[in-house]
Amino acid sequence: MTVTTDNPGRAPSYPVSFSVDYPDRQLDRVTSFFRIFTVIPIAIVLALVCGGGTWTYTTGHSTRTAAIGAGGLLFLGPLVMILFRRKYPRWWFDWNLELHRFTNRVMAYLVLMDDRYPSTDDHQSVHLDYPDHSTTADLNRWLPLVKWLLAIPHYIVLFFLDIAALVVVVIVWFAVLFTGRYPRGLFDFLLGVGRWHNRVIGYAWTLVTDAYPPFRLAP
Repeated sequence: MTVTTDNPGRAPSYPVSFSVDYPDRQLDRVTSFFRIFTVIPIAIVLALVCGGGTWTYTTGHSTRTAAIGAGGLLFLGPLVMILFRRKYPRWWFDWNLELHRFTNRVMAYLVLMDDRYPSTDDHQSVHLDYPDHSTTADLNRWLPLVKWLLAIPHYIVLFFLDIAALVVVVIVWFAVLFTGRYPRGLFDFLLGVGRWHNRVIGYAWTLVTDAYPPFRLAP
């Protein structure tokens, strides 16, 4: 896929785009203070959707198992379909995109980038888009086999960025409590880390682009 830009002095935008609207207003200090607790209900919902699980119970002399969750991002299914049929089923594509968006809304709320409670369907202030692949003629048939391996350098960089991001979130927490405002520079840093994560996931795990993720925080 070829990506163009109107500004020749600017790096081309990556096919997987991510942004969060900056909260240029007073944030709710009470929910910010208790954010680690207020996020728990929606985090449980996300965990059930992403992680799945079973519940085993005994009635009399029999043991029964019931499913209590399902899903997560689809990886192996799209990989096999792209490999053998060069097809990415539309509903699999939509599932991955919407679940990825939901995950990002929960994360943005957790790191105080938005004080509105995460919706399960409305996009709110978090924007994530994949390149549209109604057909996969523009996707390489073989790359999905090795994308997870090619992304190893990104995993290493993201490990250290996540450590820095954790420190930044603690600083932001105090800043919001005392001022009610989110420092713009720290917001942009966390946005960049989130953008980097989403690019790598789109490339290596949801398999929606063959463009190798850039090593940058900027769009």
